[in-house]
Amino acid sequence: MATKQATKEIGLFEAIQQFCQDKSLDRDLVLGVIRDSLLTAYRKKVGLEAESDDRCQVDFGSDNKNEIIVSVLRDVVEGQTTNPLEISLEEATKLDATASVGSQIRVFEKPQDLSRVLSSQAKQMVFQRLRDMEKELLYQEYKSKEGELTHGYFQRWKKDIMSIDLGKVEGIMLKKDQNPGEKYRQGDRLKAIISRVELRPREPMPVITLSRASGDFVKKLFEMEIPEVYDGIVEIRDVARIPSFRTKVVVTTSKSDVDPVGACVGMKGVRIQAIVRELGNERIDIVLHSEEPSVFISNAISPAKPVEVHVDRKRGDALVIVPDESLSLAIGINGSNVKLVSQLSGFKIDIKTISQYNQELASPEAREKLDRLFNAQQEAWEEAEDSEQGQDGEGDDNDDLTPLSEIPGLTPRIIGLLEAGGVKNVENLLEFSPEELSSISGIGRTTADQILRLLRESIEWVEEG
Repeated sequence: MATKQATKEIGLFEAIQQFCQDKSLDRDLVLGVIRDSLLTAYRKKVGLEAESDDRCQVDFGSDNKNEIIVSVLRDVVEGQTTNPLEISLEEATKLDATASVGSQIRVFEKPQDLSRVLSSQAKQMVFQRLRDMEKELLYQEYKSKEGELTHGYFQRWKKDIMSIDLGKVEGIMLKKDQNPGEKYRQGDRLKAIISRVELRPREPMPVITLSRASGDFVKKLFEMEIPEVYDGIVEIRDVARIPSFRTKVVVTTSKSDVDPVGACVGMKGVRIQAIVRELGNERIDIVLHSEEPSVFISNAISPAKPVEVHVDRKRGDALVIVPDESLSLAIGINGSNVKLVSQLSGFKIDIKTISQYNQELASPEAREKLDRLFNAQQEAWEEAEDSEQGQDGEGDDNDDLTPLSEIPGLTPRIIGLLEAGGVKNVENLLEFSPEELSSISGIGRTTADQILRLLRESIEWVEEG
């Protein structure tokens, strides 16, 4: 019977050693766990609750690490006793001939000689401590990888949640983190970003949440596929994404000899195509960053090419004028394109075709609406101009010149744009060509043509005045 127990105990020890190798756990730490677990179980057996009491000891054989020895310091008493902390003089002298009543003697036992209940308790404690240790080590390992790209193999669906084999542990991908329309079979390899790692009391392992739908996932793909991004030569300023529809990536560079857009696209689109395939043929637009909102919005509205872009910084509104045939491109499927531009720029985008814009210029009601839209910008310009004039002591030098408001059909908004660009009166306006006029901030070629048309129609009336 004793031989059978010894074999079982040695099997347990070997199993723990194998567990240590499989889980990449430190051998000394594991041996410490075994020692502490046996010590705790044995203290409970003999009735010792205080951890500071050193009556009980657990040691490993010096020659053979597979030998585990448990000992307890017992008091030598006269006659037989049932107290586990006492030993009769008769039993004590068998172990130590010099033992006497009132002295203490250390009694050694092997785990296989202990009771089955104690052995079972120790096993449970050992494996529980080892599982806790493995859980903590895995948590520390993957917590340091948050935000990094990883790969795994699809295992199964749990309702709407994907289970991904990451090797040492399984990760999960919630529905909101998945690319709509992607289908997987068991064993399919996929890339994802580690978005969150957390410890939950009821979970045996760390909960690792993965994502393929975030903008950070796209950013990491760019770092992997494009050397200039990885090296920091090209910087990704922002990413806006509607998974499975369209992604816009804002790029810039501090090097004048580097084209950030071209670097990301690659020769004949080779670089960007690798990322597009990984995202299931999702459309990706590379947007050149600009500090000027109107220029940035013009870049971001791609693939449409706007004729003009007007912005109101104070209200956060922007008007984008596009050719009639480009309206659907500018808006995108289900409004995806304009939503992403609005998200990147922070402006509320209103898109109009050239025909719609010209029609609104011809309508007093529509002109009033446009005036309200850009009223804040005009007020800001007027305040800045008043402040400038107050500092310079000027303001009455142009009383003999014709104000721009004398031109019929010229709205206060347009007047504000012209005055901000240095055109203070009709006489100044007559000196401007269409090209010079359209170069003024907020005035494109279409608006410049409209202004000059109104000027030509009223020129006789102005001269008579």
